[in-house]
Amino acid sequence: MKIGVLSDTHIPHRGKKIPGKIIKLFTDVDLILHAGDLVNRTVIEELEILAKVEVVKGNMDEPNSPYPIKKVLNVEKVNIGLIHGYGSPFGIRERIRKEFDELDIIVYGHSHKPYNKIELGVLFFNPGTPTDKIFALYNSVGILNINGNNVKGQIIKI
Repeated sequence: MKIGVLSDTHIPHRGKKIPGKIIKLFTDVDLILHAGDLVNRTVIEELEILAKVEVVKGNMDEPNSPYPIKKVLNVEKVNIGLIHGYGSPFGIRERIRKEFDELDIIVYGHSHKPYNKIELGVLFFNPGTPTDKIFALYNSVGILNINGNNVKGQIIKI
């Protein structure tokens, strides 16, 4: 299974719509995960044309957003925690790890900094941001490939 992953789109504040490069990258994905800070729900409508979208609420999303703060998905027998994150970027992985029980992957955002590393048996995966040119060193999205118990994350600069 191939999963497209993005976070912190901040549309329309950081961009008018999803960049075309992302649409091309995600044309063959089976699922899309968005780790919050959509700001505008039209982001989901754009992505749903490509694949099913799972999304959580970020700190910059509308207070009445219908999306949950966190969720757990079972994809190909792999447990994925999806959360935006909160507080300082320092210590974020420790904070969000406490939000979940047994997981294989935690997909998160908030920091605008990509991260793809296994820590204590859990893959922490932050795709970065595809639109922020102020706080991010570069724009990026991610791809997760799941084949049985084999999980591989990839950060893609756009």
